[in-house]
Amino acid sequence: MNATTLTATQRETLTHAAEHNEGRIEWFPASVKGGARAKVLQGLVARGWAYQEGDRHAVTDAGYQVIGQERPAPQEEAALDGDSSLEADVAAAEASWADARPAPERKARTSRDGSKQAQVIALLRRPSGATVAEIQALTGWLPHTVRGTFSGTFRKRLGLQVVSAKEDGGKRVYRIVEAGASETTEVLAA
Repeated sequence: MNATTLTATQRETLTHAAEHNEGRIEWFPASVKGGARAKVLQGLVARGWAYQEGDRHAVTDAGYQVIGQERPAPQEEAALDGDSSLEADVAAAEASWADARPAPERKARTSRDGSKQAQVIALLRRPSGATVAEIQALTGWLPHTVRGTFSGTFRKRLGLQVVSAKEDGGKRVYRIVEAGASETTEVLAA
């Protein structure tokens, strides 16, 4: 049988995982970066010293043996199972913490005065609305940025309803309508 050869990097990685991370391989020596980490893990798994669990790796029994350590016994949780009064106290404390913490208030988002966003909103609130070309001329944005702003920033973040309609000249005009206003034009979907 061949002698087990363990590189210094493999030894450091396994030892650190065993002593600090309950066997989870989450740390590498400072000299091991990027793709080299994947190679170290690949080598550990190939030799049976580590195994993959989803996107994480952990030390196997053979990995503990190769570094001269024993796998720690799982910590017993049975002590808490028999003490129902302790569990009730913990549940009551957690409930009081939840009641004591106020729900965070969401601040309504608005545009800064004079910003490009505020200028575009002003254009869209005009009765005549605005075309993509007009907004481009004002902001210097590309057409896809203008349309993305309608869907992303205005509708999703600011809660504004942007509608579009094709005018007699064949140009598509966009407007912001106030909530509850009836508009016979196409509402932009996300």
